[in-house]
Parts: sequence; C-alpha cells; structure tokens
Amino acid sequence: MAMDPVCKMEVTPETAAAEYEYKGKTYYFCAPGCKASFVKDPEKYLQGEASGGHQMHGHMHGHS
Repeated sequence: MAMDPVCKMEVTPETAAAEYEYKGKTYYFCAPGCKASFVKDPEKYLQGEASGGHQMHGHMHGHS
C-alpha cells in the first residue's frame, strides 16, 4: 500500500487513479484532483510526511 500525500488515504499502486514522480520517488493518488494539488506544490504536502498524522479524507472523487 502507498499513501496519497495530499489526503493521506491509503491507495494500492496498481489501481491508483493517478501517479507522479517527484525527486526520484513515485507518489500515488486516490483521485486526479489530489495529483493536481500535489503537482502545484509538492513540498507543501511532503513537509508533514514524516509525522505520520492522518487527516480526514474530505473530498469527493466523482467516480462514474
């Protein structure tokens, strides 16, 4: 399992909605919107990566 760095949701790399490579590491996302937020400002989401704190998953995916 991987963790979406934006919303902290656990995602399976093989079925992730999106992925993005940054500084040699691939990040996986639960939804394209999370990837878009990450791409705009990766460091914003990576600053707290080591803290291990979970946030509430508070956005809609809009899956059809």
